[in-house]
Amino acid sequence: MQDQYGREIDYLRISVTDRCNFRCKYCMPAEGVEPMCHSEIMTYEEILWLCRISVRLGIRKIKITGGEPLVRRDVCRLIKRICQIPEIESVTITTNGLLLKQYLPELEAAGVSGINISLDTLDRERFLQITRRDDFEKVWDGIREAVKSKIPVKINCIPMRGWNEDELEKIAGLAKWYPVMVRFIEMMPIGMGVEQAGIFQDEIKARLSERYGTMIPVNENLGNGPASYYQLPGFQGRVGFISAVSHEFCDTCNRIRLTADGILKSCLNYESQINIKEKMRNGIADQELEKILRDAIYRKPKCHAFGDVSKKEQQEKRRMVGIGG
Repeated sequence: MQDQYGREIDYLRISVTDRCNFRCKYCMPAEGVEPMCHSEIMTYEEILWLCRISVRLGIRKIKITGGEPLVRRDVCRLIKRICQIPEIESVTITTNGLLLKQYLPELEAAGVSGINISLDTLDRERFLQITRRDDFEKVWDGIREAVKSKIPVKINCIPMRGWNEDELEKIAGLAKWYPVMVRFIEMMPIGMGVEQAGIFQDEIKARLSERYGTMIPVNENLGNGPASYYQLPGFQGRVGFISAVSHEFCDTCNRIRLTADGILKSCLNYESQINIKEKMRNGIADQELEKILRDAIYRKPKCHAFGDVSKKEQQEKRRMVGIGG
């Protein structure tokens, strides 16, 4: 369905857990955060219920996120059941890659449409510094196995001043040597992200053009979300940008989000008081649930307000790990 600004909303991002086996510097402190207790987390049956209602309103694409979604038991079973909903066209997952090699056969069997893998560096020591885990080789093994599968692979990199700014050309080069999409995602000023200095799209494009040649815009639809893609000479894959800060794409935003504890968010930037889980557990009927979803989609904000001090009190205060990537 369309929201009040005429945008077609067909994409639901579902966080299945706030737990993660990494401790990335821009996401959480070294000691981690207090995880939600099990009873606070949406059950798989509740998630499936919401998916079945949401397709009535035109949701056709589902993204499974965390935290790290593969740490939740039987998540591949959930993915399979979502894939079996007739109206759903695409079910993808975003992972840090640590458990990917182990679960790849189950993901393939479940029918996953695509795998997004977070990777901010190709240097083992720097990987340890960023994630606080010495697991680069396991992640790289997972990436290589995923590339060999029939599942489309996207590699997500967050460019950070002082951390990986000297590696961006090399990371983009993965799309030259492998048939993958490499996307540079601007640092979101949410949670611990406000403490990090990101690098914007125009600077990265200029550097990639100097290194690899002319970047030709790709007009075909290559994903569910707002990324803009480019072809570079001799590249097997494409390079993309998700630039919510420097190139606001709110006028084409097509998504809503569900946090692991059941909060429905129509915009990443703003706090939400719509507790879907609570309403489900209080015995809400399908028609009432559909109406809540319909109203939330229709009232989706026109645009985010990153950096707008006048709207500070309305903005999301949770860390990204508690919202869903």
